[in-house]
Amino acid sequence: MAKRKRRRFTPEFKAEVVLEALRGDSSQAELCRRHNLSDDQLSKWKQQAVEHLATAWTSTDKHANETTERIAHLEQLVGRLTLALEIQKKASTLLS
Repeated sequence: MAKRKRRRFTPEFKAEVVLEALRGDSSQAELCRRHNLSDDQLSKWKQQAVEHLATAWTSTDKHANETTERIAHLEQLVGRLTLALEIQKKASTLLS
């Protein structure tokens, strides 16, 4: 008996189908027939979309916060290096 090859759906396709379902333009059964999906599969995709909706904004906020911290750290480092360079310049003029 030959194994059936599993179909793989792109995230873009999943998002498109879920958005169609959430808009309510057509019924879930109609979408399943049109895209050759099972009712359970579409329900799972909708549930995943709703669960991950809140994290859509938090992930960018976390990244922005990490970037801000990194910039602050680099600015402190530049300040220290500038101060060290000025001290070395003054020391070299005093010693010569």
